[in-house]
Amino acid sequence: MAGVTDAATRLLCHEQGAAWAVSEMLSAKGWVFSGGKNRAANDLLARLPGEGVVGLQLFGSEPAYIAEAARQLADRGFQFFDLNFGCPAPKITGNGEGSAMMREPEKIGRVVRALVDATPLPVTSKIRSGWDADSVNAVEVARICEANGAAAVTVHARTRAQQYSGEADWRVIREVKRAVSIPVFGNGDVRSGTDALRMLEQTGCDAVVVGRAAQGNPWVFREIAAALQGEEAEPPTPRERVDTAARHFELEKALYGEKLAVLQMRKHIAWYVHGMRGASRFRETINALETGGEVLAALAAFAEAQEQTEA
Repeated sequence: MAGVTDAATRLLCHEQGAAWAVSEMLSAKGWVFSGGKNRAANDLLARLPGEGVVGLQLFGSEPAYIAEAARQLADRGFQFFDLNFGCPAPKITGNGEGSAMMREPEKIGRVVRALVDATPLPVTSKIRSGWDADSVNAVEVARICEANGAAAVTVHARTRAQQYSGEADWRVIREVKRAVSIPVFGNGDVRSGTDALRMLEQTGCDAVVVGRAAQGNPWVFREIAAALQGEEAEPPTPRERVDTAARHFELEKALYGEKLAVLQMRKHIAWYVHGMRGASRFRETINALETGGEVLAALAAFAEAQEQTEA
C-alpha cells in the first residue's frame, strides 16, 4: 500500500469505521541517514485532524537503525510501531528487507527486540506465510515475534513468491493463532463484510486487516462493521463515490499542495469510479488534467452524468 495509505486515505477509512491504520512504509535506515531531512519521508509522517489510531510502519533489516529511527520518531503522534516483514516488492526484498526477512527468522527476532527495547509504544509485526511454498514458516516467525516482545502479529496468508496472486491460504492464519498468545490479525482476500466474517470464523483470528480492497472504497469498513453487528450496510451511491473522491483531492491538496495532489489523485480517482458507466474514458480525462480546478470540475460533471443516467 505504498503511495496509498497517507493521512488523507486513512482519515476517510477511519470515518467509515476502520479501527486503526498504518502509515506507508518508512525505511528506518533511510530516515537515519537523511538526518530526518528527506522531504518525502517527512510527508509520509503527516497526520490530519480526525484520524484515529495509526501505527508508523517501519521496514529494515538492521536492528541498530530500527532502534535509532524509533527513538527519533517516537514523538510524531503515532500510537504504535508496525514492522513490515511482508512487502514483496523486488526493490525491497532485493535489499534483504520486507518479506525477504522471512528467510531469516532469527534476524526478525533481533529487529523486533531492538524496536521493543527502543520505544515505550506497542510494536506489531506484519509477516507473510513464508518466502515460497517450500518454506511456509509463519508459525515459527510469529513465535519469534512474540518471544521478542511484539504486541500483535498480522499474517498475510500468501507467500512472497505468490505476490498478490492466487488465493490466500487462511489455514496459515489459523495455525498462527493456535501457536501464539498475542493477538493475531488476518490479512488476504477480505473484500467485504461476508469475507471478514468468514475469516474470523475459519481462523479464529482477533481482527481482520484490509489492504487493496480499501483502494477507492473506504466503505468496505462500513460494510464490515455492519456485518459484525449482523446488519447490512447501504453501498455508496455514485454521487457519494464521486463526492468522496473530490474530498479526497482536497485533503491531498492540504497535505502536498495542488500540483502533487493532482498527480496523486489519478490512481485514487480511477479506483473510486471503477465499474461506473464511462469510467474508462473518464480515467483518460483525469490523467490529462493539470490543475485542481479542472479535476473538481471533471468530477462534478461525471457525477451529474451518472445521476442523469440513473434517472
